Amino acid sequence: MAGATTDERALTELQRDHGQALLGFLLGLTHGDRQRAEDLAQETLVRAWLHPEAFDGPYESMRPWLFTVARRLAIDARRSRLARPTEIGDGILAGTPDPADVTESAVAALDVRAAVEGLSPEHRAVLVRLYFRGLTVNEAAADLGIPAGTVKSRSHYALRQLGHQLPGYRPRHRPVARPCATAAQ
Repeated sequence: MAGATTDERALTELQRDHGQALLGFLLGLTHGDRQRAEDLAQETLVRAWLHPEAFDGPYESMRPWLFTVARRLAIDARRSRLARPTEIGDGILAGTPDPADVTESAVAALDVRAAVEGLSPEHRAVLVRLYFRGLTVNEAAADLGIPAGTVKSRSHYALRQLGHQLPGYRPRHRPVARPCATAAQ
């Protein structure tokens, strides 16, 4: 019976006799999501339209056949939704900075520069050597003529002060001062 479909009269009767019960059944399966239930009910009726042989079955009512098809469609739809990644709204994308836009990084650089300039000269000197020039603690200590422990202490307090001056600023990855050469001894 390739290409054969149920006639419109039989489909109208099917909708009239079982449509409300089918929708109620699907509302339960979709946890009250009316739009999803209506879509599944419509798809169930399309399946009935495409399978006229179901009308010639040995059963008194089409309802069990409809409910079985509807339940399978609901299960397939749920599995399909779970297999896809969760969709996100445009609001999240609108709040995400464009990586091609250098404005955000320029503003952050100005904020950091102003905050570093607000540090004491001693704290600023330590941070410049450790984080901007990439020196080790021992190298910075030798360059500044102070003990390595003082470099570590000043670095700690300078970073803490910067954290207070730059609320909401969170670096993507936190720079870590390289350990001094004598620390392993």
